[in-house]
Amino acid sequence: MKRIFSSLIIAMMTVVVMAAGNTTYLPISVVVGELTEPFPAGAQAQIESKLTQLLTRNGIAGMDYQGQFALTVVTVPLDKDIIPGPPAKIAEKMEMNFYIVDMLNRTVFSSTSVVVRGLGETETKCYMNAISRMPIQNAQISKFIDEGKQKIIAYYEQKAPQMIQQAQYLAKQKKFDEALYIIGQIPQECSKYDDALKAGLQIFQQYQDEMCNVNLAKARQVWAAEQNSLGAEKAGQYLAQILPDAGCYQDAMALYKEIKGKVLDDWKFEMKQYQDGIDLESQRIKAMRDVGVAYGQHQPHQNTDINFIPLR
Repeated sequence: MKRIFSSLIIAMMTVVVMAAGNTTYLPISVVVGELTEPFPAGAQAQIESKLTQLLTRNGIAGMDYQGQFALTVVTVPLDKDIIPGPPAKIAEKMEMNFYIVDMLNRTVFSSTSVVVRGLGETETKCYMNAISRMPIQNAQISKFIDEGKQKIIAYYEQKAPQMIQQAQYLAKQKKFDEALYIIGQIPQECSKYDDALKAGLQIFQQYQDEMCNVNLAKARQVWAAEQNSLGAEKAGQYLAQILPDAGCYQDAMALYKEIKGKVLDDWKFEMKQYQDGIDLESQRIKAMRDVGVAYGQHQPHQNTDINFIPLR
């Protein structure tokens, strides 16, 4: 059998809020490898989409950036036949081996395998037809996902206290976004989640207060230099980043009123407010997570060499 991976493509999933209902947020992303032979681009995109569906259909909301844990698939060709035409068609049987892995510690958490068959007039169409038959929700797949999920949660049960301490240490160094990124990895199903959330909200308040002071100072600077509609627009770009419960929000509001009093209707800007009718803590948690997610999205990809995965 061929070793499948020659390079890795990260397929992103979106997560914007905490897990709700029967959905579990896990810090897991989708990773797809190319074949050593030319990999059909359309088939690659299709496989990424199917893996994303596999997670969501089985109650998992993943990350939109590469992290420590990944869902991946290794496809292994088993046999191929040419069916006479016209038009002639290619029939191929392939084994699809699914893995949930810890890429940092090079460990397989769970695995399963299915056989699919494809039929098409070209190699690409045959491959895409086989992928379309990939099962994404059945007893076998659900067991595979649940096993991986439980091992990821167990990992955080052990690591969460250390992660919280690390985040608090980073916050003291004013590395708030990195601290919130670390806190945001701890899943809600972990028994240390409440401790992590409490620490995260405290760090987020420090972040808000720090950024409020920075953005207010910049807003005052540009407004002092240009007290007209153009200066108001520049100041508004900084004021827009100040959240309602930041320490200097009232000072920012005073500057807003000063600017508004001079430019009047030429300035179509309102200070940020939390939405009425939506739980305040939920909005703060979302804002906190957004900071951590933004940090994760802008980090260089970790080592994506997953040749430690054994082929069946």
